Amino acid sequence: MSVATKKIEIVRFAPKNGEGFYDALKKKVDAYFTANNIDTHGNAAMKRKTFAIVAMYLIPYAFMVSGIAASNLFVFYGLWLLMGVGMTGIGCAIMHDSNHGSYSDNKTLNKYLGKIIALVGGYEVTWKIQHNILHHTYTNIEGLDDDIDAGIFLRFSPHSKKYWMHRYQHLYAWFLYGLLTLQWATIKDFRQVYDYHKKDLLKKEKITLRKAIGQLVVYKALYYTYMFVIPIAVMGIAWQHVLIGFLIMHFAAGLLLSCIFQLAHVLEECEYPEVPSDRKMENTWAVHQLLNTANFSPKSPLMFWFVGGLNHQIEHHLFPHICHIHYKQVAPLVKETAKEYGLPYYEQPSFVSALIEHTRMLKKLGRS
Repeated sequence: MSVATKKIEIVRFAPKNGEGFYDALKKKVDAYFTANNIDTHGNAAMKRKTFAIVAMYLIPYAFMVSGIAASNLFVFYGLWLLMGVGMTGIGCAIMHDSNHGSYSDNKTLNKYLGKIIALVGGYEVTWKIQHNILHHTYTNIEGLDDDIDAGIFLRFSPHSKKYWMHRYQHLYAWFLYGLLTLQWATIKDFRQVYDYHKKDLLKKEKITLRKAIGQLVVYKALYYTYMFVIPIAVMGIAWQHVLIGFLIMHFAAGLLLSCIFQLAHVLEECEYPEVPSDRKMENTWAVHQLLNTANFSPKSPLMFWFVGGLNHQIEHHLFPHICHIHYKQVAPLVKETAKEYGLPYYEQPSFVSALIEHTRMLKKLGRS
């Protein structure tokens, strides 16, 4: 039986003692929000960002179906590329916070805004299980964190089985990264629904297998209707051009999203702990997050705006309930407290330097 179909065997992290790193940090963070009378959720700037990023996705689509670009394939494909960029922004800066419950203090708004993932071909139920439950709890733990389980073609952990082709993964990984969202839109969501049902994880989202499959069928039907049927019917463009544009959009979004997320965890400095035989981890959950997460490009306002603060992955992993709009103010408190407790605070100065380090780690994992 593969790992994907086994029941989840949970591990226990060391308990907090009231005087440790996270306890001290939480007091500082709570004090910051209280002293400044700031809500931990999104603000007016977050709402403006939401409208801007959704527009980055929908305006190119509107231009495309209006027929303006029908006579120029270069412009036509360019609009699909812009949609891929907008799709990335929706995933990072809107859907992500909503499905963590940090976008708004209104749970209903979070719930329905989180469903915006269906607009870009995904499914919020499987996403929340993979990301919120498995990745955020068991970061970089082989067999538990689905984010480092990329099948046989990519090796993201030193504890994963190594195949001959991994020797070249630092070269071909970028092509596979581009297929990320295309998998969401086609087979991955259906496969995960069945896997998470077998692991009893659908219960965490209070949904049955039958209902999940039903929702998926409806979501995918609507998605492919507006992605293919409407452009072909309205514009009269040959189906193969629509298909090429669709693939361009997904490849751009998949590559961008993969780079944003992988740069935070698949790096040489990360720990990749093995699960002890008694399934009791040596560190607390918060210390585990510090040892397996890294920030990148912390001083770039554009990067921060577009990726929804995910260049501050350390802050996000420690405080996923806080909207990313506040991470820049929380970061100095995390860095200061980590230093006080003799803990690392991994950070790459730029996106490019993080890409280089990630590439080195892929090469190392493929050869060691």
